Amino acid sequence: MSLRTPEQTTAQAQTGLGTRRHVLDLDDFTNVEIDTVLDVAEGMREVLGRSIKKVPSLRGKVVFTLFYEASTRTRVSFEQAGKLLSADVINISASGSSAEKGESLLNTALTLQAMHADLLIIRHPHAGAPYFLARHLEHTSVVNAGDGRHAHPTQALLDLMTIRRHLGSLKDAKVVIVGDVLHSRVARSNIWGLAAAGARVVLSGPPTLMPRELLQGEHLTGMPPVEVETDLDKAIEDTDVIMALRLQTERQTRGMLPSIREYTRRWLITPERYRRAKPNALLMHPGPLNEGIEISSALAHGVGSGIEEQVSNGVAVRMALLYLLLTGGATEEIIQ
Repeated sequence: MSLRTPEQTTAQAQTGLGTRRHVLDLDDFTNVEIDTVLDVAEGMREVLGRSIKKVPSLRGKVVFTLFYEASTRTRVSFEQAGKLLSADVINISASGSSAEKGESLLNTALTLQAMHADLLIIRHPHAGAPYFLARHLEHTSVVNAGDGRHAHPTQALLDLMTIRRHLGSLKDAKVVIVGDVLHSRVARSNIWGLAAAGARVVLSGPPTLMPRELLQGEHLTGMPPVEVETDLDKAIEDTDVIMALRLQTERQTRGMLPSIREYTRRWLITPERYRRAKPNALLMHPGPLNEGIEISSALAHGVGSGIEEQVSNGVAVRMALLYLLLTGGATEEIIQ
């Protein structure tokens, strides 16, 4: 699909993203804003399909990535997105930076702003870190690439794009999210995005890896309502999308799982369980994937898997966000 004309894209961006400077989570995104990002991302997919992929849309813009946690997909796709749009992308990790000398997160960010950074992409182990920077940076936009177990908005947007491309619309789609919901920033941001798009969300996983409020029949404070069914065989019935989550053992305390064997017995997505869903149901995973624990190898690489497509869509979505945040969609030539 080609991008809209510059005039159409400008109007869409102005009504969809308005004067938004930061992307911190999807809790304040409207359905119109989500559609804006996904529509522009469709055009970016067209760019990615060219033999020569680089376009001049962000020439002269400076983007920093600041990652305090390990990452492959998110970090590389942001770097690729910026470079394909002709931005200057500079990568910084906590290891080897002044953070090892005791420099605070704020001072690091202020230093980058003083270096005329137009946009800062941050991943941090502490929930709220991107919000903190957004409050203190006057001239630099902030994009949350994952903060603790709180939010991962760009992952949710690429997931929404993948679902929309398969189903045509997210409205009334049944999406089952399986696994370690308690520690998953991906699940939280997806709940916001899916709710805004009108999807039905069902959570399934070990009770010890589920927020206590949900098990008690309550809603998570400030979160959209969701359904909970810890029996995966029941949850997966007649579903359109199955999204398995990574077991985040690095964030778990002891005793949350009796054993990996018990987890795979009850919550591994197997071919038998997959057949309970609708025919050709979309199977997703945010990565990194532990094959044979979260999804069977046969399914992970099977015809119903959208895992590799999620990675491709991640580049397109991040291209779209950088473009919209740094230009407002108002450049005269987008992809020429």
